[in-house]
Amino acid sequence: MTTPPLPLHPDAVTRTQQFLDEHMAGVQVLVPDADTSTVVAAAAALGVRPGQIAKTLAVRAGDGVLLLVMSGDARLDNRKFRDRFGAKPRMLGAEETEQLTGQPVGGVGPLGHAPELAVYADVSLRAYDAVYPAAGSRSSAVRLTLDQLETLTRATWVDVGALPAVG
Repeated sequence: MTTPPLPLHPDAVTRTQQFLDEHMAGVQVLVPDADTSTVVAAAAALGVRPGQIAKTLAVRAGDGVLLLVMSGDARLDNRKFRDRFGAKPRMLGAEETEQLTGQPVGGVGPLGHAPELAVYADVSLRAYDAVYPAAGSRSSAVRLTLDQLETLTRATWVDVGALPAVG
């Protein structure tokens, strides 16, 4: 039995597409006919490798909040994060994440947020020519090259992830 796709958050998806139209015409939000709220589901729906899914995490570091975009098969390394940001990472809850971004957990993407919301891109993404972050809903994504991701988000590259051991 298949699970029906979760409903779109049309305002967030529309805002993401408007942001793309304004800043990088021709890049389109993708809305596959499937749930993309998890890395595995998104990779299957988009026909890409799980590592190409660019998950966006809303994280508190001390008094600040940031968005961290990392490869779908990477996990956050607490020690590396603490060394880079000087504080232990704390994931925001679903309600706080949605208040901050206007997007639901599982659909949070890195595009079109207020300039004061810093975006960081983990080096785990550099294994791919193109990545697929969410675009404002649990069933949307956008295909971006790393240059497009960096340009559109003004991301700072960091090394705070850990990839699974091979073998």
